[in-house]
Amino acid sequence: MKNYSIKDIAEIAGVSVATVSRVINDNGRFSAETRKKVLKVIEETGYKMNYSAKNLRMNKSFTIGILVPDISNYFFSDVVQQLEEILFAKGYSTIICNTSRSSEKELAYLRILEGKGVDGLIVISGAEEFEFDSSSAEKKIPYICIDREPKKKENTIFISSNHYQGAFESAEELIHEGCQHPIIAMHNQKSTSAKERLKGFKDALKKNTIPFNAKQHLLSIDIEHSDFEQNLLTFLKKNPNVDGIFSINDLIALELMLSLKKNQIDVPKKIKLIGFDDTYVGQYTTPTLSSVRQNTGLIANYAVESLLELISKKGELGRQIVVPVSLVLRESSTSS
Repeated sequence: MKNYSIKDIAEIAGVSVATVSRVINDNGRFSAETRKKVLKVIEETGYKMNYSAKNLRMNKSFTIGILVPDISNYFFSDVVQQLEEILFAKGYSTIICNTSRSSEKELAYLRILEGKGVDGLIVISGAEEFEFDSSSAEKKIPYICIDREPKKKENTIFISSNHYQGAFESAEELIHEGCQHPIIAMHNQKSTSAKERLKGFKDALKKNTIPFNAKQHLLSIDIEHSDFEQNLLTFLKKNPNVDGIFSINDLIALELMLSLKKNQIDVPKKIKLIGFDDTYVGQYTTPTLSSVRQNTGLIANYAVESLLELISKKGELGRQIVVPVSLVLRESSTSS
């Protein structure tokens, strides 16, 4: 099989070498028709670029690092998958780093990504504010934060779902459905998203003249702990008037639903329940689970678009992009 050069591609396509280069690098001006023609020739000839030479010449690796705290989490994995697909379509490969919520592991991955010369970094969630200084690396590495507050907002772009909106609307829906003593169930209060959801829940109660009391309205719970169910039952025994639960995520909501059912506490007749993330499993439970849906597609698109602008030194730092959420109502929160 013949090894085609960029000059050969240009001759076959009937364009200049510079035009072929612009199409390959998706940089500069060319028509959609020219792009289609050049890519067709590349596909037909099986032309392979010398990426090593190109990378050295451009000081680019065409690789993006993605830091994620828990790849098994539905929201995180959904965002990562969409990020990977969008970046791949734009000619970038990805290095996905699952930190297991460990600050030591995260730091180790950051050093590895620096060593590999990634062009950019996308950081998804995390309990602590994110800080990254790549000044010691061979090149400055721009980064985007998704659902994780950056320590220095002026150094990045922060993208987040409207967690406040999701929690506020969920609490309002429970109250609208007749709940007089709704509570919020959460496993931590440190992450940006958790803080916003708690704030939204509190404000919804305040709007409806229900004074928030942590002992009565906040169920701190760890589903991985062996006494999860006992903690739930103890809380309900102390607060027998609980009639609605807004869960900080679907995983907790599903565990709550299971434990309530096991202890003959009917959902939604006795306690109404709304989760967050709208995982696909919630459509198949009995009752089906009401939840807050995040627009992962829009989040991923904003993240890639913003990061590539920073890489090309065209982006504006210090911005925050808030993506609206939507409340998906199913059987677990309805009266009928």
